[in-house]
Order: sequence, then structure tokens, then C-alpha cells
Amino acid sequence: MRELIKMWSNTRMVVLCAVSSALYVALLIPFKFVQIIPGLAELRPAGAIPPTVGLLFGPAGAFGAGFGNLIGDFFGTLGPGSLFGLLGNFLYGYIPYKVYQALSREDFSWKMGIRSWLALLIAIALGGTSCAVVIGFGLELLGIVPFKVIANWISFNNLLFGLSLGPVILLSTFSYIKNAGLFYKDIISDVKKSRYRLLGVVLIFVGVIIALGLGNFPELANQLWFLGLEGKNLLLANLSAGLGLIILGSVLV
Repeated sequence: MRELIKMWSNTRMVVLCAVSSALYVALLIPFKFVQIIPGLAELRPAGAIPPTVGLLFGPAGAFGAGFGNLIGDFFGTLGPGSLFGLLGNFLYGYIPYKVYQALSREDFSWKMGIRSWLALLIAIALGGTSCAVVIGFGLELLGIVPFKVIANWISFNNLLFGLSLGPVILLSTFSYIKNAGLFYKDIISDVKKSRYRLLGVVLIFVGVIIALGLGNFPELANQLWFLGLEGKNLLLANLSAGLGLIILGSVLV
């Protein structure tokens, strides 16, 4: 995770963070009027942007996605949950590039091997669902909207646009970004890979399954954890377990 700090000393990475943020905001605002949950969630084709800028610009794209979502919230959805939105969208940019880095060494192209295609789709899916877990947990904790409502919608939106538009945008622009010297590996190439990156991927996957599974069916948890909790306390315990694994996995990956 050292690149998350190191990038701020690199002018190009800071500029790419700003560009990523501006691009995200520019695509968020036109769809703010398509409200799914008034004041909280809307239809987001822009959901393809965080994984794309993350995969292209690395930590700069991840920070740009987080800041861009926060700025976008000023246009109709700003509230206490916006901090969880910032963290969730940061992970939506961060997890894809780290997971792809862990699972594949191949550069992006339409002629990638099957392994690289699977790595790309898995990376985007884990980022999109992790984003949903973070935001869903935050809004449930604050008592704003039930987890299963917001998390399921965000997961659907991120998977729909992230897995369809994301790869198209990524593969269509990668060669131009690479030739311009803006691919994150060419800017911060001396950052070492974590030796625990595969364990990190597994922990993120398990955390997402636990959070979404037990978040939708919290009563199953008493058969697994034997906590003796009920209602919201049981739900938050389930979500905390899943979210904790996601955060730990994100650190290790």
C-alpha cells in the first residue's frame, strides 16, 4: 500500500487523480435525476469509471474515484453517508487494480488470454461489490436505509456497468494511455508486490460473500456464529465480519 502515500509526491499522479475525479463527476451529474432511492442512489452508468481509472492510473485512479463521488454528492445526495461513499468508491478503484495485479501479469488488450480476462472480470466484480458493502454498512449503521436495499442496488449497478462498459473503455484507451507514459506502472514502477496478495484476494472474496449473504439473510448467522444476537445488532455483527475481511484483504493485496 506504499504507493497510496508515494503517489502524492509525483506530479503526474496528482494530476491523474484530479483528472479521474473530474471525469467521474462529469458522468455522474447528468444521471442525478434518475433517482432509484431519492436523495441516496441513482442509476449510474458512471459506475464503469472507478475500476477503469483504477486499472489505468492505480492509486491516483482510486483516490480520484473516492473524491469524485464525494464531489458528485454535492449535486443532490450529500449527507452523513457520503463519507462511506468516499471510502466505498475508493475501494472500487483500488481493489480492481490490485486484484488484477495479483492474478495476472499481462497488459490489457483485446487479445488477452483467458486467465487475464477472468482476472479482469473478477477484479472489477470484487471492487464493485466491496463498494456496495461499505456504503450499505454505513447507511445501515446510520439508520438511513436498510442494508439489503442499498447494497443490492449498488452491487447490481456496479456489476452491470462495471463489467459491461468498464472493459470496453479500458481496452479501448489503454494503448493511448500506455504510449503517453501515463500507465501507473510506468510512473511508480519501483513499488514491490505484496507477498500476501493472493491471500488478500481470497479474504476480499470471502468478506464480500459473508457481508452480502448474511446481510440479506441475517438469521443464518446464528447457526454460524452462535452469537445469540437479534435484529439490527445481529445484522451489524454480520456486516462487520465481512467488512473487516474486505479491509484486511485490501491491505494485504
